Amino acid sequence: MSQSSFIPESKLPALGTTIFTQMSLLAQQYKAINLSQGFPDFDGPEYLQQRLAYHVGQGANQYAPMTGVQPLRDAIAEKTAALYQYLPDANTEITVTAGATEALYAAITALVRPGDEVICFDPSYDSYAPAVALSGGVMKRITLQPPFFRVDWQTFADHITPRTRMVIVNTPHNPSATVWQKSDFDALWRAISEKEIYVLSDEVYEHICFDQQGHASVLAHPQLRERAIAVSSFGKTFHMTGWKVGYCVAPAPLSAELRKVHQYLTFSVNTPAQLAIADMLREHPAHYHDLPAFYRARRDRFTGALADSRLKILPCEGTYFLLADYSAVSDLDDVSFCQWLTKEVGVAAIPLSVFCEDEFPHKLIRLCFAKQETTLDAAAERLCRL
Repeated sequence: MSQSSFIPESKLPALGTTIFTQMSLLAQQYKAINLSQGFPDFDGPEYLQQRLAYHVGQGANQYAPMTGVQPLRDAIAEKTAALYQYLPDANTEITVTAGATEALYAAITALVRPGDEVICFDPSYDSYAPAVALSGGVMKRITLQPPFFRVDWQTFADHITPRTRMVIVNTPHNPSATVWQKSDFDALWRAISEKEIYVLSDEVYEHICFDQQGHASVLAHPQLRERAIAVSSFGKTFHMTGWKVGYCVAPAPLSAELRKVHQYLTFSVNTPAQLAIADMLREHPAHYHDLPAFYRARRDRFTGALADSRLKILPCEGTYFLLADYSAVSDLDDVSFCQWLTKEVGVAAIPLSVFCEDEFPHKLIRLCFAKQETTLDAAAERLCRL
């Protein structure tokens, strides 16, 4: 028997190494300033680190309950009520997951059946489509246009069919750095209210929203939250992406189905980290309340430093990303430009076309400003030489 017969037929034949890994490796190879992958180059709160060490020292080193430790689920419920005037049941409606990506995967796997259609908005985060494909679903993509990336609700209505099972929402939006308004959720409800369609709301940047009205969450919409799974990330909130602790809030029937997947995907999440985060939420709620100002200062410093460059910076309403139009600098496509930028200029960025299935002809790159001020200043100095 030929050895080639042992090579499996891929379930995801079009996928390879993610662009984030590729660009980080290229940045490392060329000693470039890495503004590509979305993680801070500074540490999270000292109190949080101390509480992790405390709980490790106290022996909290065995499996946590599958749904998450009780103190953390209680703290999440209280936080949700304070922010969105909705108190979910800590026992039946909150599930702690191994990061937001696991929550997204578990939600899609739990709800999407073979042949079901899932609507998402491109540019879209790259983990959605593989999860839908592995569940046998079909992605129906609606391309949003720069610079504002707003949803055309008539176009959305035209994409709904009897096979539509789910809509994936992301606000604040990665990579466009735009945010939904309450009116967007109202429009979504009008479009799907008479149909059996679920909403998966990716809100991992909920605390990095610069809009004067604050973050508009699906959880604040009384009708939508009855058929929605909202996903959040403590890694983003506490600058600890490597801890991989996230959670979802969903009605009990949806949570029950999600947990069936979660218990065989990761079963439970790092116990001392959960307990440390519970302490942090209770003792230092000012941290997440202050995040908009914290990141707004970095955004403004970076955009100010780029004011004399030939890059055109698009509006940034949330997340810790900026989009930059480089059409005045180069005719290269965005993937080639990012490779050139890393090798020749010493700054790594992410091309926006990789977030889209259809051709995305705009010359846009994504830059992460979750960095120390010295890092941002150094990167801006190099980009201003373009």
